[in-house]
Amino acid sequence: MTTTTPAARPVPPQVVRDLLTLDDAGRPAAAVTDDEGGAPLRCCLRHSRPGERVALVSYAPLRRWAAETGADPGAYDEQGPVFVHADACSGPEGGDLPFTRARRVLRRYSADGRILGGRLVTEPEDFGPALAEAFADPEVALVHVRAVEYGCFLYEVRRG
Repeated sequence: MTTTTPAARPVPPQVVRDLLTLDDAGRPAAAVTDDEGGAPLRCCLRHSRPGERVALVSYAPLRRWAAETGADPGAYDEQGPVFVHADACSGPEGGDLPFTRARRVLRRYSADGRILGGRLVTEPEDFGPALAEAFADPEVALVHVRAVEYGCFLYEVRRG
């Protein structure tokens, strides 16, 4: 039996460019200089550094996944705020699962875009096993990793 480490998927570069023009709520992005740093960037899956230009945009991750796959998430289609670089981004720097040092919710979705359940992960060492558990269910096609405090989307992990 072969196991593979699931890969975090950032918001793709072309989608970031689109969101900076007009986000998924139909608003233009407003770039700001992040003086303090620490914003969770969804384009490169790291925290912003002081002095970087970022934008907070509305993003509909399930809607965009559904457009690729032909799924119809119906009422589960939602949009929410995400930080991205306002300027060119080189993408993720490593292969580790990011943003695992805080409590997270792993929300599971079926191939038709319906929520199958979720799991609260409170300890960093439980993150990998929780993803493995999610994908042990053959009905799970996609997992969204979300912040607990605000429910914000951080990234997705896809089957395979």
